[in-house]
Amino acid sequence: MNPSSDDHSLPIKGRGALDNRPGRFAKTISVWGPAVDNCQASATQVPTQVTTQVTTELAKTLITRNQSPDVPFNLSINPYRGCEHGCIYCFARPSHAYLDWSPGLDFETRLVAKTNAAEIFRRELSKPGYRCEPIALGISTDAYQPIERQFELTRQLLQVALDFNQPISIVTKGVLILRDLDLLAALADKQLVHVVVSVTTLDNDLKRKLEPRASAGSVRLQMIQQLKQAGVPVSVLVAPVIPFINDRELEQIVAAVAAAGACAAGYIMLRLPYEVAPMFQDWLQAHYPLRAKRVLQQLTAIGGGKLYNSAFGQRMRGQGVFAELINRRFHQALKQQGLSGKHSGRFNCDGFKVSGAAGDQLSLW
Repeated sequence: MNPSSDDHSLPIKGRGALDNRPGRFAKTISVWGPAVDNCQASATQVPTQVTTQVTTELAKTLITRNQSPDVPFNLSINPYRGCEHGCIYCFARPSHAYLDWSPGLDFETRLVAKTNAAEIFRRELSKPGYRCEPIALGISTDAYQPIERQFELTRQLLQVALDFNQPISIVTKGVLILRDLDLLAALADKQLVHVVVSVTTLDNDLKRKLEPRASAGSVRLQMIQQLKQAGVPVSVLVAPVIPFINDRELEQIVAAVAAAGACAAGYIMLRLPYEVAPMFQDWLQAHYPLRAKRVLQQLTAIGGGKLYNSAFGQRMRGQGVFAELINRRFHQALKQQGLSGKHSGRFNCDGFKVSGAAGDQLSLW
């Protein structure tokens, strides 16, 4: 069953997705009750409020290797599946389809915590074949989403990184990162950390619609300021840039993050892989019906005739007149604010050392 746009529910307070549509691999669909066959239920059977459910799992592996040539890291770790921030545009939403869960509301309400993440991380860093290089933390889903307050998996991973002198990069929009300023400052003293704060909008009304459970733009500016004051290198990612939704804020955001203390900034155009495309279309119709057609037309132009062009080298920036205009505006704003387009610091991989856990025989040496 593929629900039509006429079937979709109204926005749910505090949630980004409008429904619980099935993922592309689903044999069953998730409704608010037991999962049933596709032919037996509608993805629109959603209540006016949806509570977050967290299950736990014991991970077998943690470090994954990136195969994409247009992202600046080779290795990444993710302590959580799904993300309660609920950003409607999140490129990781389709990953929930592999669990036979919906990339829609399930992605932001049915979360998985890898409770042994620190143990597995320590084990993998200790392997004889491991060669130190920077590892990106929380790339698929935000490592500082709200459930981190309960599970503290990200804090545990930072402690392991500090024990091993393992360089870590973090992309987040979660204010909870400030809880870990002690560990981040210690990592920064050894050139082992770089934080990128994602800033999508400074408009609180738009933020509530686009990223319903993420920190406000003003709070993210405070995050930048406090990270900088603690000696932690911090950059900004303006992402995603959405035509006629938040692109008008480009210069304002660059000026604000520069004033807050960011050392560099970059941007990414909106990406709409797999199930994200129809979900975003429905979001537009629900929140900006008079603008929806214009937005989608411009996205199609940026994609070279497709709503989303997944080709490496183009999916982050797009093509055509509008994409080039955004690129020029952004780099002109960087120049005016004296910001770099790329973090100039380097990670120190030379100090990496295998560190045994407490009680482990390695810890005696």
